[in-house]
Amino acid sequence: MKQMIKAVMLDWAGTMVDYGCFAPLNVFMEVFHRRDISITVDEARAPMGMLKRDHIKAICQMERVSQLWVDKFGSIPGEAEIDALYADFEPLLFETLHEYATPIPGAVALVERLRAQGIAIGSTTGYTREMMDIVTAEASKLGYAPDSLVTPSEVPAGRPAPWMIYQNAMQLNVYPMYHIVKAGDTVSDILEGVHAGCWSVGVLLGSSELGMTEEEVVNCDPQTLESRKAVVAERFRAAGAHMIIESIGQLDGAITEINQRLAGGERP
Repeated sequence: MKQMIKAVMLDWAGTMVDYGCFAPLNVFMEVFHRRDISITVDEARAPMGMLKRDHIKAICQMERVSQLWVDKFGSIPGEAEIDALYADFEPLLFETLHEYATPIPGAVALVERLRAQGIAIGSTTGYTREMMDIVTAEASKLGYAPDSLVTPSEVPAGRPAPWMIYQNAMQLNVYPMYHIVKAGDTVSDILEGVHAGCWSVGVLLGSSELGMTEEEVVNCDPQTLESRKAVVAERFRAAGAHMIIESIGQLDGAITEINQRLAGGERP
């Protein structure tokens, strides 16, 4: 069968590195805690995948968090308050980011198989270029380096806008967009792929949406784990995911199916 997928666009944290996407989680919680605003893990994770300042803004706009802020400070958090939160966030994240660049099991081998098929490896992220300079240096030492990386710093807007995918496509010289698969672990990843007009694939294990460490997954009661994965899968489907896979190492299998669908005339 003719290879119709020419490139993949892979998210970083929670998809290819940083199992469970834990690098930014505690930092988001800490910057709010410093203002005596207690946000939950679910609230901290909900906008995951967005540009980090946009992520903080999204948390501030949550009804419960906004009300806590009004109770504490007398008004809803505005742009100045969001800037102040982000000013605290960035240096805290930089302190530990290098510790969260370990490739997720199956990720490096997947890339080797995709390259053997002639598929180019693009990547998008919610991190800035300065943050990614740290992550890419560490991930490269551990065997993962994509062919192309675009951060929100280099385009008009981050996810869920499609601009990072378009920029990757230009750098890799791949078009039309239905020759591209986007894979990621958050709702904003799925929306990014859908908005770009490419095939959008959600990844369950290791994802921010699932929010579990590798050890927690291994030790979790199977029925409980299946229930949690089903909740995440439904979020992905609601966002428009074309396919959902258990782990990133299964992406080439999904691509085989997508090639069959393309050969039959289907488009995303």
